[in-house]
This record gives sequence, structure tokens and C-alpha cells, in this order.
Amino acid sequence: MWGYAVIALGIIAIGIIWFMSTVTNTDQHNYNLLKETVEASMYDAVDLAAYRKDGTIKIIEQKFLENFIRRFSESAELSNTYVIDVYDITETPPKVSLRISSTKSNSSTNEVIEFDVINNIDAILETKY
Repeated sequence: MWGYAVIALGIIAIGIIWFMSTVTNTDQHNYNLLKETVEASMYDAVDLAAYRKDGTIKIIEQKFLENFIRRFSESAELSNTYVIDVYDITETPPKVSLRISSTKSNSSTNEVIEFDVINNIDAILETKY
């Protein structure tokens, strides 16, 4: 009887470890994807005409959103459901505030388990000059 109990506890422990690693990997993937995508989209959205004209660095809001959504959707996991909330986009000085919420569902035990992973970022475009 003790042998069955040890085996059952081992299986339960492995299930918990697998579930927690899935949550951690999802959170880390979303954070790195959000950080890299925002940075690249801000660089792509810099208004070069304004910079050449008087040296001011500003971003174009529409161009930033287009680049961000395109880049994010190319690298996002297909098994998640994402909600993108844009809180603030300031053109001069270039600043962006975003929130990404992802919902992942797991049904390995015939019960549907859903958990949300939320990542926020406030990014300011910095330059040397």
C-alpha cells in the first residue's frame, strides 16, 4: 500500500512541476517578446522627416501600432489568447505604455484550467544626443 502511495504522490508532484514550468515559460516568453517588439517598433516608427528638419526625435503613433501588432503576431504562441491594451503613446518625447494579457487553458485532467499571465511595459526611446 505504501508503494502505491509513493507512486501516486510522485505522479502528482510531476504534474504540479509541469504545470508551474508551463506558467513560468509562458510568462518569460511574453515578457521577452513584449520588450523586444516594443523596442524594435519604436525604432521603426521614428519620424525621420522631423529629425532631418529640426533634430527632434518623435515617433508616429499609427506606424508604431502597425509595426507592434505585426511583429507581436508573428512571434506569439498560437495556443494562447492575447489581449493588447494600449494605455499611452506619446509622440514627443517617444513614450509607450502597453499591457499584454494572455490566457492559456490546460485540460490534462479532464478539467479545464485557465490562467492569465499579464505583462506591462512602459518604454521611453533614449538616444545618445
